[in-house]
Amino acid sequence: MSKQKILEIRWHGRGGQGAKTAALLFADAALTSGKFVQAFPEYGPERMGAPVASFNRIADQPIMQHCGVTDPKIVVVLDPSLIGKVNVTQGMPDDGIIIVNTAESPKDVRSNLKLKGSKVFTVDASGISKAAIGRDIPNTPMLGALLKASGLLDYKQTVEETRKKLQKKFASKPEVVEGNIKAIERAYEEVKGE
Repeated sequence: MSKQKILEIRWHGRGGQGAKTAALLFADAALTSGKFVQAFPEYGPERMGAPVASFNRIADQPIMQHCGVTDPKIVVVLDPSLIGKVNVTQGMPDDGIIIVNTAESPKDVRSNLKLKGSKVFTVDASGISKAAIGRDIPNTPMLGALLKASGLLDYKQTVEETRKKLQKKFASKPEVVEGNIKAIERAYEEVKGE
């Protein structure tokens, strides 16, 4: 019997930036595409501005594992100020993927994190969210960057699934829904990698 292939993702952010929501939106889109998924936050001090983490598991078969994520193939960093304060690359394999919300180049982030073989992607998710949503909530742009960097899910299907979820949450605020969709689309186009 072969060992099941489970891909794990860890999201780093600060309370209020939407790391938990981004993990849930990604999980909903993966589920709609026929994958088996898990999405869960790390419970700790969930006050505004405190470091938080959320996680995803995605597989083609039911996931029977119910422990913490220790070896993420993909790491998404919503707040670059966490770098140096939190070990964002902990457990990430040499061939992993890290996506950072920053205006810096992937080369600069690679150098700062002292990464050798990993794929490094950057996108100015804060700038995108301020322009598209009117607030610095980088979760949906980082979802767009994850879609491009990983190729795990169908882009159009994920955007439509996310639109449906946001329409339920923000039924009386269509401008919030459209702003978030624009943020996803723009980050998908603007993310840079090496």
